[in-house]
Amino acid sequence: MSLGRISVKTIFLLTCGGMAVSMLAICAVLLWMTGERWVLIGGGLLMLCALAWMFLLTVVFSKRLSVFTRELCRAMDQMISGSEEPIRAADRETLFARIGFRLSRLYDIMQENRRKVDEERQELQMLVSDVSHQVKTPVSNLKMVTDTLLSKPVTEEERREFLQGIQNQTDKLEFLFQALVKTSRLETGAIRLEKKDAPLIDTLAMACSGIVYAAEKKDICVTVDCPEGLILSHDSKWTAEAVFNLLDNAVKYTPAGGAIRVSVEQWEMYLKLSVSDTGKGISESNQASIFRRFYREEEVHEQQGVGIGLYLTREIVTRQGGYIKVVSEPGKGAEFSIMLPAR
Repeated sequence: MSLGRISVKTIFLLTCGGMAVSMLAICAVLLWMTGERWVLIGGGLLMLCALAWMFLLTVVFSKRLSVFTRELCRAMDQMISGSEEPIRAADRETLFARIGFRLSRLYDIMQENRRKVDEERQELQMLVSDVSHQVKTPVSNLKMVTDTLLSKPVTEEERREFLQGIQNQTDKLEFLFQALVKTSRLETGAIRLEKKDAPLIDTLAMACSGIVYAAEKKDICVTVDCPEGLILSHDSKWTAEAVFNLLDNAVKYTPAGGAIRVSVEQWEMYLKLSVSDTGKGISESNQASIFRRFYREEEVHEQQGVGIGLYLTREIVTRQGGYIKVVSEPGKGAEFSIMLPAR
């Protein structure tokens, strides 16, 4: 039988029985060797005293164990409910105090895990709310257009306009889903950024290729100032995505005939990659919010977009050990600076 399955009461009974038998055996041997009865009487008295003290020890220990068990159950109930922190024992030398101390540590870990779960739940609720808000408008527009096409006779010109509207709304939905997929893959770790030594000019060329047509359409001059031989340890693909998001915003919010400048400065610890424009600018009160997911200023809702580009850019830069900042004034354009570790 395993000792872990024997009750405390049984252990004490076996100990008392073994002690009594041992003392009786010793008394019998002494009686046989000396032939004196007082030896047997003295041994019996000693055995009775030992049994009495053993009984007292059993009672005290049983009560102490009962109190500890009750406190342990109460502490565990508090940990499960999260209503109250377990009482930390002042004396940490005893076994009970050490167990209580570890329970307190376990409680702190459980509270931290509970807090993280609550934060993740809130983020998920916000994400679902934001996505539903972004999808609601194009879906409503698509439903309205299709209902009109199905229920009313329209001219060829009106039909073409309706179809153009459907295409615009589906493009917006596709853009939203692609942005969400990129963000989700980064946040869940499905994609890990791999930093490798590569020419930074190639990364900037990749980013600028995505806005060439839109910039030409608005007659916006785009200039790039970057040393051709500059090598930087970075994830070229995702860094190009981050820079493209900045350039895309710059093209959207810069009026026709404006200018966009991409510049690179080498510092001792960081490399500064700046994207500046001559657009509408950003008020100081909104600069802390523009990097939030799905955030868009009220006055730019007529522009295409879902407000996820800057959030994605910040995630990409942060995961490479860098950071991003913005300097802007209303009517004076904006300058976004990406700071990437130089080593």
